[in-house]
Amino acid sequence: MWGKSVICLGIILCCKSLVVKAQIGQYRNEFAVGVNGGVTLTSVSFTPEIPQDKLMGKTFGLTLRYTGEKYFNSICAVVAEVNYTQMGWKERIWDRNDQPVINSSTGLAEEYSRIIDYVQVPFLARLGWGRERSGLQAFFQLGPQLGYYLSEKTEANFDIDNPNMTDRIAQVSGPNNSNMYNKMVENKFDYGIAVGLGVELSMRKLGHIMVEGRYYYGLGNIYGNTKRDYFAKSNHQTIVIKASYLFDIMRSKNPKIK
Repeated sequence: MWGKSVICLGIILCCKSLVVKAQIGQYRNEFAVGVNGGVTLTSVSFTPEIPQDKLMGKTFGLTLRYTGEKYFNSICAVVAEVNYTQMGWKERIWDRNDQPVINSSTGLAEEYSRIIDYVQVPFLARLGWGRERSGLQAFFQLGPQLGYYLSEKTEANFDIDNPNMTDRIAQVSGPNNSNMYNKMVENKFDYGIAVGLGVELSMRKLGHIMVEGRYYYGLGNIYGNTKRDYFAKSNHQTIVIKASYLFDIMRSKNPKIK
């Protein structure tokens, strides 16, 4: 219920940015499109806990932005993206002495990660402060994000059906000793809230270049969370560092815009 309320609030914020003619402010009617790309640092919050390090992945896609008005000093816009994104987790396999667990078959420290591919669609309300045509602008973005599972793969340097269960702290066996390493994503639809901060460089004839840091908190679980399921919680948490380039399709004819 709480998760759905947050999503609804984000949608309302995005839609509010479009209703500009009825508001007091300097009217804009600008539309820009472009591309984005960057890296993700991801983990999955499990209960029971699985110790993890951040898994590095990639993201890239299409960006669309509509700017509706300047309200006092805030430039109000709405942003939508369609991205391919890698998420997942990298397990920290340690023993009780905080040392790597050695696999008896390979003689190597065990390493395991799960890479999950999604198509993601964030809808973000955006506030910017600074130059619109030539110069720098700082911005803040907030809104809901929807995602759909495409595929997944495992990367491990040991036989996942025969891990070293004796030395490790965290267990990877669920009910009836079924190996959790073989457990595929069960809930293919993902949703959550995204928030970002960034800087934009605008050039009158060359477009807009942006650098942004974004955080995504998943409100859904990748596995079932009923009383019969092993995990009570299994939601994504992702840090995104990305760059975008947009070019203007439609611009307001106002010589006072700087």
